[in-house]
Amino acid sequence: MEIKSIVLRHVKMDLLHPFTTSVGTEYDKDFILVEVKSKSGLSGWGESVSIIEPIYNEETVKTNWHMMNDFLIPLLLKEPIQHPDDVSERFKPIRGNYNAKAALEGAIWDLYAREMNLPLSKALGGTKDKIEVGVSVGIQESEAKMLQNIEGYLTEGYKRIKVKIKPGWDLHILEAIRKEFPDIPLMADANCAYSLDDIEHMQQLDQFNLTMIEQPLACDDIIDHAKLQAELKTPICLDESIHTAEDARKAIELGSCKIINLKIGRVGGLTESKKIHDLCVKNNIPMWCGGMLEAGIGRAHNIAITSLANFTLPGDTAPSSHYWKHDIISPEVEMKDGWIFVPNEPGIGFEPSLSKIDDVTLYSKTYRR
Repeated sequence: MEIKSIVLRHVKMDLLHPFTTSVGTEYDKDFILVEVKSKSGLSGWGESVSIIEPIYNEETVKTNWHMMNDFLIPLLLKEPIQHPDDVSERFKPIRGNYNAKAALEGAIWDLYAREMNLPLSKALGGTKDKIEVGVSVGIQESEAKMLQNIEGYLTEGYKRIKVKIKPGWDLHILEAIRKEFPDIPLMADANCAYSLDDIEHMQQLDQFNLTMIEQPLACDDIIDHAKLQAELKTPICLDESIHTAEDARKAIELGSCKIINLKIGRVGGLTESKKIHDLCVKNNIPMWCGGMLEAGIGRAHNIAITSLANFTLPGDTAPSSHYWKHDIISPEVEMKDGWIFVPNEPGIGFEPSLSKIDDVTLYSKTYRR
């Protein structure tokens, strides 16, 4: 692949509903779209998942732009790319900055699949033609509102409910949910809100028959999670702690988790995602794909990676209409009876709508080889 140019676009989209977790509330989403154009005339697209504040991880929209502009794009334009797997090797001298790396690498993967006339899912080794869809429910203004939302999502056909929890919004909420919906697949996401001092409190989660509790302890920890997992019957799922296949290997060997959540942006791209997937297959660790409030392009990448065989649990890749009044792709991502069908068209399988993208673009910059 010979890259002709790269276009970065800073875009901003309003969420349909505020989304609240233990670390804050989001009302809209700033992010970066990446378009990589080749000399063949095709374009590949990627999306950065960073937000404007460093509250999920240390990256932000501004740091992503800086890293792409000053370091990563010059490396990409230095010489042709033979295969998307080469991108992570080329970026290796640059430490961290996984969201920025993933956005550029994702666009290269999309371009590669389009040039090979393959769906991105097949280019990655995916085997599924449809994926199960779960939904993430943020912290609500009241218990009644939480139950009302869950009932609505179940009516829509979602296969699994994930609820955000934090100290003071956990046991009574889960008890209320289980009383109203005793048999639904249910998990809780703590977003690092607890510590080992809360072991006795967290042991009470075992009564709710949760599929898992996601990232209960610190974002950079795998040691204390191993101590906690030894005290819980409920499986721990790691999210923020896993940035590389090496992180996953260490967490598995320590017994820090029984499930892993994969977020493409968090691990630096699709190539590292495949490595983590294969490691989890080898160690019998189930996986699922988490969400970062992606717009359509990022959502399409999530669908593609979820088509790999070991993504056996419903992920957070809800349809476009769950988050946006109008998405920036055509067709929008749709769900039917709790399933999203994996597209068969080349690349991500959805076409970016340039007119809609232009409507939400704050500014852009083009880089030429």
